[in-house]
Amino acid sequence: MEKDNIAVGLDIGTTKIVAMIGKKNEYGKLEILGIGKSKSLGVARGVVNNITQTIQSIQQAIIEAENNSGYKIKDVVVGIAGQHIRSIQHTDYISRNNPEEVIGENDIQLLIDQVNKLAMLPGEEIIHVLPQEFKIDGQSEIKEPIGMYGGRLESSFHVVVGQASSIRNVGRCIQSSGIELSGLTLEPLASADAVLSQEEKEAGVALIDIGGGTTDLAIFKDGIIRHTAVIPFGGNVITDDIKEGCSIIEKQAELLKIKFGSAWPGENKDNEIVSIPGLRGREPKEISLKNLSKIIHARVVEIVEQVFAEIKAYGHEDPRKKLIAGIVLTGGGAQLKHIKQLVEYITGMDTRIGYPNEHLAGNSGEEISSPLFATAVGLVMNSIENSSQSAVRMELVNEQPKVVYRNAPPVQRYEVEENYVEKVETIEETREVVSQKASKDESTETKIRRSFFDRYVDKIKEFLDNAE
Repeated sequence: MEKDNIAVGLDIGTTKIVAMIGKKNEYGKLEILGIGKSKSLGVARGVVNNITQTIQSIQQAIIEAENNSGYKIKDVVVGIAGQHIRSIQHTDYISRNNPEEVIGENDIQLLIDQVNKLAMLPGEEIIHVLPQEFKIDGQSEIKEPIGMYGGRLESSFHVVVGQASSIRNVGRCIQSSGIELSGLTLEPLASADAVLSQEEKEAGVALIDIGGGTTDLAIFKDGIIRHTAVIPFGGNVITDDIKEGCSIIEKQAELLKIKFGSAWPGENKDNEIVSIPGLRGREPKEISLKNLSKIIHARVVEIVEQVFAEIKAYGHEDPRKKLIAGIVLTGGGAQLKHIKQLVEYITGMDTRIGYPNEHLAGNSGEEISSPLFATAVGLVMNSIENSSQSAVRMELVNEQPKVVYRNAPPVQRYEVEENYVEKVETIEETREVVSQKASKDESTETKIRRSFFDRYVDKIKEFLDNAE
C-alpha cells in the first residue's frame, strides 16, 4: 500500500474537530483508515476565536487519528465555513487571439484568473471560483468547452467570498499544529460530495448541513453548483435555548436534546417527564418532554425558515430552477428526531436524511456513516481527487518535453530546459513554464501549472511565514 494514496481531511467545526484518514480501495470506494475527534474549544460559529485552544484541539484529533491508523499525518485538506462566507454570481469573458486553435485548459484558467482579480469589499478574499455554463461565440449552455473552436469564451461563475483574516487564522492554527495545509474547501461543497448522488445534482437539490455553530446551504441544478449560503445558527443555539428554558447546565441540555429531543411537539404526551439530577445535592429537576420539544421546535422552525428564504431567493419555483430532488439534510443537527417531517411541512419539498455511506467501503463502521461525519468524509474525497488530478497533470508534463502557449500572439514554442526555470512573458500576463530538476543528492520534484486554489494556499503560507 503506497502512502501517496492516503488522504486526510480536517473538519474544524464549532462543536467538534474531526481528522479523518482514508484511501480509495480497488472498487473506487473510500476506505477510512483512522479517525480522530476532539471537542472544539476555540471556534464559534465556524470562526476561530481562540488560536491556542484551537491548536490544542487540532493536535488532539490528529494524534488520535494517527494512533488509530498507524500513519503519520503531514498535510490536510481543511473545510472553510463560518458566518463571514458569502457567494455572488458573476459573468466574465475573454477574447481569444487565435480562434483557429481549439480551446484548451489555458483559456479556462485565463478566464478564472480574470475573475480572481475582481474587486472585493475591504478585508475579503475570493475562496472559490466555480465555472457554471460556458458560452462560445454566442452559443450558450456549453458544459465542456475544451476542444471546441471559438473567438469569444464566456462563462457564468459562482464566486465564494470570505474574510481573509478568518481564513489566515485557520492557516495559522494548522501550521502551528505541525502539519501542512494542502487545500481549502467550502464545507457545504465537501458535504455535498459525500451525501449527494450525481442524479440528485442533475435533477436539482438543496443540501442543508446543520452543524453546531452554522447551517450551510448548497443548491445544485443540472449537475452545477448554483447557490451557497451560511446561516449563523446551528445545533448549539438549540442547546442554549434548552439550557435557558429549563434552567439546567449546558452538558445536561445537550444530553437532553440528543436523547429525548424532538422537533415535533405533538409526538410527546403531557405525562412524559424526565428527571435531571440536581447540582451539589439539590433536588432533581423534572422536565416535561412536551415542553422540551416545544423549545426545540421554535428554534428549528426559525433555522429552517431562514434556509428556506435562501432557497426562495435562488428562485426554486421557476420551472427551469425547480429542485426535483427536494432537500437533503445532513450534519449533526439532522439526527434530531422528526426534523425531516418538520422540514417537509415548512418547505413543502421532498426531504431525506443524507448519510455519507454511498461512497464508503462496505466494512466502514456505523459511526463513520453518520451524518455527523459527512463533511469530514467529503474533505477526504476532495483530498484524494486533488492528489489524483495533480498526478495526472504531472504525468502529462513528464511525457511532453515541449509546452505550447496558445494565448501569445503569434503562437510560439518554448523548450523546457533541464536545470532552470524559464519565465515566459506575454502581452497580457506572465506565465511560468516550470520543469525543475534537482542534483543527484536532492529529491526530484516536477512543478506544473497550478490551479488558483494551490496558489491561494501558497499565498496563505507566505503570509504566515512573514508574520512570524
